[in-house]
Amino acid sequence: MHPEHPLKKVLTQAEGIILGKQKELRLALACLLAGGHLLIEDLPGLGKTTLAHTLAKLLNLKFSRIQFTSDLLPADILGLSVFERETSTFRFIPGPVFAQLVLADEINRATPKTQSALLEAMEERQVTAEGETRLLPSPFFVIATQNPTHQIGTFPLPESQLDRFLLRLELGYPDHAAERALLVSGDQRHRLAMLEPQLDAAELPIYQQEASQVFVAPALLDYVQAILEATRHAPQFCHGLSPRAGLGLLAVARAWAYLEGREAVLPDDIQTVLPGIACHRLQVRKGDGHARPEDIQSLIHGIPIP
Repeated sequence: MHPEHPLKKVLTQAEGIILGKQKELRLALACLLAGGHLLIEDLPGLGKTTLAHTLAKLLNLKFSRIQFTSDLLPADILGLSVFERETSTFRFIPGPVFAQLVLADEINRATPKTQSALLEAMEERQVTAEGETRLLPSPFFVIATQNPTHQIGTFPLPESQLDRFLLRLELGYPDHAAERALLVSGDQRHRLAMLEPQLDAAELPIYQQEASQVFVAPALLDYVQAILEATRHAPQFCHGLSPRAGLGLLAVARAWAYLEGREAVLPDDIQTVLPGIACHRLQVRKGDGHARPEDIQSLIHGIPIP
């Protein structure tokens, strides 16, 4: 991809805000380019919310933020109808979910009933409220952040909702150089107001279409199938990856290759994006947690690379 390509400019600008997280930023953009929703799980203060703001600004998407709390209600997300005395009719007031990029901040601090209010929106790109179905804007993405489940006041996301997220990321602590740069320059969020959009929102579907056309060789499809089957027979996991996870793996791998400027997916692309696709979908038998990236790498170590 040419350095002057708008998506390259998006990455370059974002790397100036989220310091030292080039791979994570590229994965996040690949997720949106693949048309999926993104889940970011990490400790408070590591840049999860800033990343969502940054992508919305650079991609020129209508942005909405929902702060999830224990008393948040589904109507606070979807909207509600109010009676207008002048016309003796009900008028629907859209909730914050009616945006192109929705930040669901600390999603696991809300009750399961409220969490589930996002399910139809994320899966169907539409909302049913007051008996009427209303389409959401296009494009439509959800970037959700959550704190580790061991923290006080969190409600773990059910498996059905976790599966709605195409990719899951952990930002982690910055490396030494990035943290020093942050300490010297201060909080980067003040720079958000100075960011200029690098493309028009109407251009994003064009790039999504181009990314979906990246070539995947039959031998690489065999490799993906072998990975899926390995997760289903691995004794350390309660269950394996679904066909939908396999489709997501291919979609994100295509987007990753597209961002790399290539016209075909390589095995390295599959291996790079696989942990983000698989970890939150695989439950380990020992303990009550999900798989870690090292579990995935260990699993595929013995699978022949085409």
